[in-house]
Amino acid sequence: MASDPAPLALCATGLGKRYTLDHWKPRGTLREALDAAGRRMLSWAARTASGERPPRRPPGVVWALRGVSFEVASGEIVGLIGRNGAGKSTLLRILSRITEPTEGHAVIHGRIGSLLEVGTGFHPELTGRENVYLNGAILGMRRREIDRKFDQIVDFAGVSRHVDTPVKYYSSGMYVRLAFAVAAHLEPDILLVDEVLAVGDLEFQRRCLGKMDEVARGGRTILFVSHHMNQVRRLCQRCIWLDQGEVRLAGTTVEVVAAYERAAMQASTPLDGDRAYSGTGRFVRWELVKPRADEPNFLLESGALTVRVLMQVNRPVRHGHFGITLYNADSQIMWANAASQLVLEPGLRTFELELPGLPLRPGVYYWHVSLHDEHGLVDYWQCVPELIIGTEPVTHPDDRYQGVLNVPWDLHVS
Repeated sequence: MASDPAPLALCATGLGKRYTLDHWKPRGTLREALDAAGRRMLSWAARTASGERPPRRPPGVVWALRGVSFEVASGEIVGLIGRNGAGKSTLLRILSRITEPTEGHAVIHGRIGSLLEVGTGFHPELTGRENVYLNGAILGMRRREIDRKFDQIVDFAGVSRHVDTPVKYYSSGMYVRLAFAVAAHLEPDILLVDEVLAVGDLEFQRRCLGKMDEVARGGRTILFVSHHMNQVRRLCQRCIWLDQGEVRLAGTTVEVVAAYERAAMQASTPLDGDRAYSGTGRFVRWELVKPRADEPNFLLESGALTVRVLMQVNRPVRHGHFGITLYNADSQIMWANAASQLVLEPGLRTFELELPGLPLRPGVYYWHVSLHDEHGLVDYWQCVPELIIGTEPVTHPDDRYQGVLNVPWDLHVS
């Protein structure tokens, strides 16, 4: 018998947030702003005296979010990704009840702990100790509960020497460490985390990720915003991609992150039609023949694979030299090889590579293929679309040790 689905922690329906742009916002120096205001007042007075109605410049409107709907089950870790300005922080502010939506609504079951931007929820004049108790009270915690967690919070944040200092004197790193420690240790039902871990050092980021793992294992819900796709892959079961204030794609982390990275790479890659090539031949297509997925550029299984590259040859090629290289998204070479003394007759020719496997961590990769003959370059192509590897990650759980390979292992201790 199938188990009952987990109850919902969050349910957003048609969320939208509209902002009005102020066209009369002063620019420049204070004197210039006052001069401009004085001229507008004189113009308005003159028009009023003559009986003419002053014109009203319509305000500009921008939608930071529009029609955003999704559900998050209790105990899920859901990633929220997208470019800067996509609406991620606006969505978290609405869910945190900091900002009211213009339209739509969100139903939230349980108390929320949020870590949005540096300083959110902290009073600068209060000490670190006082802010811990203040935030706990806001979350609905009893003093006894906060007392029990207080030492853990201070130790995690590493601010024991400054816990009785007003937080306005804290560095941004201290601020973030204490804010995260409070949000994670005071056991909210739902934890909202924005891209603030970038302020901390690598060691603190590692500890934060470990703490979020622990929070999730305790059955709590996390909505996690990050531009670091490896962190998203490691933590999140599902993902929501926001683009220009709307949900562009929602689904499994492998599917959504791969689509997001592919779109980002295509946006920065020159159009295929712009590449230079000779009239002798032209690469026209590539695909994964084995194992076959719904899309011919997705690798979702480990093990042997067959890659096929097709070329339209217009004139005979003698002494052909074919090269192929696989790069990751950072343009590092993952693998390369070449074959010489090839003879190609006119027509659609096929280069088929059989490989025992590509044990690479999940992500976006791309092939470069080239063909030379005795006269020089025939064609050189960065294959599109990119290769998307979506195999199950089996690397070290600590992100800084993951490297580029995704190789399983068996450990025998005797």
